[in-house]
Amino acid sequence: MANRRQLKKRINYITGELFCECLVHSLYVPGADKEKADALMADILNLQNDFISRVCHTEKGSEKQFYRKLHADFGKRVDEILEAIGKLKAE
Repeated sequence: MANRRQLKKRINYITGELFCECLVHSLYVPGADKEKADALMADILNLQNDFISRVCHTEKGSEKQFYRKLHADFGKRVDEILEAIGKLKAE
């Protein structure tokens, strides 16, 4: 298991890449819905803050289960955001 500092760096890196992807998509893809992109970027920032605070407040006694759930939840949310980025085209 990685230490908490490395885990925070990974969360920051992944959310930063998602934010950049959403920003590029909203600026350079013709027909992209700017309002949805702005809401999605705010959601990405909230995701980053939420998971960083979860890493900082580890539950004592059940660390393995805590980090497994954290990884599963983070992966699920990242997949949801990637799908939302793909659907930014205005209909």
